[in-house]
Amino acid sequence: MTHPAPTEAASEDALDGIDAATRTELESAVFRRLVSHLRNRTDVQNIDLMNLAGFCRNCLSNWLKDAADEKGVALTKDASREAVYGMPYESWKRLHQAEATPEQQAAFAAKAPEAH
Repeated sequence: MTHPAPTEAASEDALDGIDAATRTELESAVFRRLVSHLRNRTDVQNIDLMNLAGFCRNCLSNWLKDAADEKGVALTKDASREAVYGMPYESWKRLHQAEATPEQQAAFAAKAPEAH
């Protein structure tokens, strides 16, 4: 499944004056820090991330796979999920995923048509 790329909020941003290589390094560091943060916050459920922010760990892993596909890099869905979760996805679900409450499910269903 291909997810839409983030849209440009404006034609200029605070990083426009930085050379492309440095910008890529900064953005890569931010991605690694976000992934590390989410690995440490196993108490935060994916459905809550989806309901509040419109993305979750699965979205990040799908975006990683999409980027790999665009560059011709072989990366399976399972490998991209493991890169984000820090373990096989099924293990993470077994250890950390709680059953979604009816309220969480209703909030998710209400926002389901939105692209993420």
